[in-house]
Amino acid sequence: MTPAGRRAPLLSPIPAVLLAVVSVQGGAALAKGLFPAVGATGAAGLRLVLASVMLLAFFRPPLMRYTRAQWAAVIPYGLALGVMNLTYYLSIARIPLGLAVTLEFVGPFALAVVGSRRALDFLWVLFAAAGIVLITPWTARPDGLDPLGVVLALAAGACWAVYILVGGRLSRRVPEGEGVAAGMVFATLTVLPFALVGGHLERLTPGLFAASVGVALLSSALPYTLEMRALGQLSSRAFGILMSLEPAVAALAGWAFLREHLTPLQWLAVALVSFASAGATLTGKRPEPPVEA
Repeated sequence: MTPAGRRAPLLSPIPAVLLAVVSVQGGAALAKGLFPAVGATGAAGLRLVLASVMLLAFFRPPLMRYTRAQWAAVIPYGLALGVMNLTYYLSIARIPLGLAVTLEFVGPFALAVVGSRRALDFLWVLFAAAGIVLITPWTARPDGLDPLGVVLALAAGACWAVYILVGGRLSRRVPEGEGVAAGMVFATLTVLPFALVGGHLERLTPGLFAASVGVALLSSALPYTLEMRALGQLSSRAFGILMSLEPAVAALAGWAFLREHLTPLQWLAVALVSFASAGATLTGKRPEPPVEA
């Protein structure tokens, strides 16, 4: 049991997950506000470094006592987490936050329905596919979406699917909080070279550093704590349905904090993918998802 698990929960599980979803997307909006100063890679590096410090201080994983089997679980998890964060931040630098999260959701959604032979699951695939078709920039119009941003968001979704798979193995070999803290170290090592080369960390000011601490807190430390508490009381199905709200919450966060306006068709795409994800969770056997760090 983690230290957080021994404390009396301040929130019941459903409000805790909803607050975690809002926290993650609010953190992403705050991070995007850092891009003009430190770049997407710089913001990703700062978030992971600071989140690593927070999680290591809180969970204190006994890294020196880990076995080879435990490291074999921690390292792939950290690599998947790092690449997922990097590609996601690079994508939201090019396309609206809500659309990036919608496209990213394709990864865990595909993992949820892969191998299924039930007709109902193919219906959810059609809903999700329709949403992706509505988002995809089929033309080269100046006001269209950046195709590279779309590809990067889909790449982040693929990393999310890998993250779920390797996270399941990690949870069986290392206590959850310790595993994420240790994995975050390798995520940081994966992204830091890109942050140092491609970011503009020399522009970092005390104000930007404080904002980066806020990003790490909102995007990693706070939602992780809330979701871990909720997962002890919610079924994976209920948790998955609540997480399906993320694309819509991301779109609202982009609109509220970044003035990113989606077209009616793009809002429809967000709704279709969220509906497909919730439907697949409700009617299928979904893999147990580690929280998005």
